[in-house]
Amino acid sequence: MALVYRGPASLPGCPEAVAQLLRGSRWGFDVRYVGPDEDTQVSARALPGAVLYAQPGGGLLSHGYRHLRRHRDEIRDFVHAGGRYLGFCLGGYLAGATPGFGLLPGDTDQYIASAAATVVEPHDTLVEVAWRGRTRTLFFQDGPYFWLRPNAGATVVATYPNGTVAALVAGFGRGWVGVVGPHPEATGDWYADAGLHVDRLGVDLGLDLVDAVMTS
Repeated sequence: MALVYRGPASLPGCPEAVAQLLRGSRWGFDVRYVGPDEDTQVSARALPGAVLYAQPGGGLLSHGYRHLRRHRDEIRDFVHAGGRYLGFCLGGYLAGATPGFGLLPGDTDQYIASAAATVVEPHDTLVEVAWRGRTRTLFFQDGPYFWLRPNAGATVVATYPNGTVAALVAGFGRGWVGVVGPHPEATGDWYADAGLHVDRLGVDLGLDLVDAVMTS
């Protein structure tokens, strides 16, 4: 079972895109939504029954964490005991520590505020990344970059053009965390609604991240 958060700490379309990505993976997930208005709540009872918890994109970090901070210990305990956490954009920010769930061997910050960033405005746009060394273009909504403490045991999956980390996989206790700043799960309508065009969607990269966090 894979749990996908859907609630006030997400935006319409974000949980559904993550759920579609997971259903399209090779893992045969039974995907269920969790949240305050769903049949299943984020709780110490529900999480241990899953192999993966996914936190999709949303709005501001401060707003998202305000809704989820009461679940911080439950999510940390789930991952530490062997669960998998998958975070996209806001879900990546929330994996950090200031504020967040504290799942990373480091923290997060805004890519648009980093030195020599290729995107400097928070509106929906495209961003170029090097994903396992190959250049790709992905949907971007003011996503994070990830910084790591020296000698952190993490695998960098993708970087932005300025060298900051765009996606990574890291251990936490007996579990694993996969996070990404851009939106490889974005469907074609996201691009169309924002007036953007790419020759190729990033779903294959999203599936690669799913595989990475599941096989670590």
